[in-house]
Amino acid sequence: MKPQLQVGLIGYGFAGRTFHAPVITSVPGLRLRKVVERRSEHSKERYPWVEVVKSAEALYADPEIDLIIVTTPSTHHVEFVRNALNAGKHVVIEKPFTATTAEADELIQLAKEKNKMLSVFHNRRWDGDFMTIKELLQKNLLGRIRECEFQWNRFNPIVSGNNWREQAGTGTGVFYDLGVHFLDQAVCLFGTPDTITAKIESQRENSVAHDYFDVTLGYEGNLQVRLKSSPFVRIESPRYILHGENGSFIKFGVDPQERALINGQSPATSNHWGKEAEELWGDIYTSLGQLTVKGKIETLPGAYQAYYQNVYEHIMEGAELEVKPEEARMNIQLIEQALQSNQEGRMLFVHDKNALKGRV
Repeated sequence: MKPQLQVGLIGYGFAGRTFHAPVITSVPGLRLRKVVERRSEHSKERYPWVEVVKSAEALYADPEIDLIIVTTPSTHHVEFVRNALNAGKHVVIEKPFTATTAEADELIQLAKEKNKMLSVFHNRRWDGDFMTIKELLQKNLLGRIRECEFQWNRFNPIVSGNNWREQAGTGTGVFYDLGVHFLDQAVCLFGTPDTITAKIESQRENSVAHDYFDVTLGYEGNLQVRLKSSPFVRIESPRYILHGENGSFIKFGVDPQERALINGQSPATSNHWGKEAEELWGDIYTSLGQLTVKGKIETLPGAYQAYYQNVYEHIMEGAELEVKPEEARMNIQLIEQALQSNQEGRMLFVHDKNALKGRV
């Protein structure tokens, strides 16, 4: 039996209940030990062995807790993460990392001082469609990429105002919530962009947080990566569009893992976890030497559990951390620069001494 890492979870709202708890409990070596729920004990219904506590201080003070997961809204991340690191705990944070780069810098420095792991739950790196795109680019099946478009559209024309994403203030809005995933994916594929041009708006009536974005990242060699989201798209649109010098790839649909998790499944209980239906496989039209290839590409199975498997292996075995805090910090910097671009109505150059290279 593997040595166990004892895990404490702060928050059992949508993120904690849907994404973190079922994925954590599917990874051998991670034991969900305590859950912070201030007004209920819902976590015990599914995980009867956990101890429900009413405050995060109970996790900080427990010497047996090794790893703390922070699933509170990003507007409240800093205090929880700071206190967890000061208590000598490793920390995973729900995305987005923080509301500002200054906050991210503070937490990164503190983690280094305490010699503790700090990572952000960028689970969308393990979406099957994104994993498939990475493989396509690594195998150079499309040739040199010249243009990409990532879209996360929905039909949600009425503001509910019931969650943090739709409240006013720094760190709220759809670009922090959904856009940060696309920024993370773009940087993973292509590295830190040279330029950023953004239009970020509140399009719905009575919206106090931005609910629309159209952001273009510019790269060397005239590569353009466009990231879009609108609340007024009722007809299905492509999720990913990639055009290269040899061919194109277009992908509809959304990774099935989130829906499976909402329905109560987990990687531990499904024999076909993350596997996408054939009708959602992406379309490819490309050239391989003298051959023309046109058809479907089977989507690789998604694997959110791989994120927490890597966290375990990093802490216990010294494996390289897949989602480094510096990478998550770059996403926040790009959000800030996109907001500035929108406000000033101009393209901005992305200057950063810690620019990241793409992983493809």
